[in-house]
Amino acid sequence: MTHNQPPKTNSYAASGVNINAGIRAVELMKAAVKSTHGPEVLAGIGAFGGMFDASALKAMHNPVLVASTDGVGTKTKAAARVGRWDTVGQDLVNHCVNDILVQGAKPLFFMDYVAAAKLDAVQVSTIVSGMAEACKQNGCALLGGETAEMPGVYHDYEIDIAGTIVGVVDKANAIDGTRIREGDVILALPSTGLHTNGYSLARKVLGELDWARHYAQLGSSVGDALLAVHRSYLSEVSRLQDAGIGLHGLAHITGGGLPDNFPRVLPNHLAGVFHAGAWPVTPIFEMIQELGRVPDAEMFRVFNMGIGLCVVLPKDEAQQAVALLGEGYLVGEIVKRKSEAVIIA
Repeated sequence: MTHNQPPKTNSYAASGVNINAGIRAVELMKAAVKSTHGPEVLAGIGAFGGMFDASALKAMHNPVLVASTDGVGTKTKAAARVGRWDTVGQDLVNHCVNDILVQGAKPLFFMDYVAAAKLDAVQVSTIVSGMAEACKQNGCALLGGETAEMPGVYHDYEIDIAGTIVGVVDKANAIDGTRIREGDVILALPSTGLHTNGYSLARKVLGELDWARHYAQLGSSVGDALLAVHRSYLSEVSRLQDAGIGLHGLAHITGGGLPDNFPRVLPNHLAGVFHAGAWPVTPIFEMIQELGRVPDAEMFRVFNMGIGLCVVLPKDEAQQAVALLGEGYLVGEIVKRKSEAVIIA
């Protein structure tokens, strides 16, 4: 019996998964990941599970772990169009740091997940190296993670990244919004751009532009404006705490903007009034609104509009806080709630 057809191959590689690509990605990122490890990391990259020595937490009266998981959404598509992968890893870590920071927690360690239909080892290692850089800046360990190649689940040339952060706060120092009072003021710390939200709308509106061209109104190219790194506010909040400023509430302004995020820290009987024009709107938002003819209400619901973090504090400490940080805008105040939790007027 003769065989005119080559034998069928049922190997893993033939199904679209290249194990060696994953191994090479790990080798390329290993040094960057290890650079975030201190003596408290007992087992990291290569281990089945990361091990973190938590004995230092015994110095706290009542340590509370605070954890959060997030991603960067379709900002990866903006990175793909520009061909830069050194920023989205930083975005992810900083976003997660801010999410636990608003409850008063400082980060301990971070774990990542990177998946694609087909892994590019250099691309993955560049992304994870960005995570490592942000972890070092925020004083936390990149403890480990997962790199997955999943053809059929993800579209070709698409990549997804997500991460989980674990931090700690002494229970007495937790920030939960219960100290917010009528008459408190709202200090806004500026964002660096879109951060990690609103990219589907931004890409739709700006898609026909040359993203490499320099625009005077932006002071940069569209690509650079869209890939501006999501800012961490850990240093600024720590400085306010060290100075004894009363932090009654903190809100990280992400997807949903001010209308959806600020109410998350408010007692039910209070509202926040924001005075439009009290802070500069980042030029990239003005470009998106103008070209896309996007109504104000939708802009404030989709984007942070130039505000990355809201700090609610006593009125008599506001000027001290601004002077201490050398930045920030007093954009509103806390009032009794009549209907809406957020009023932008």
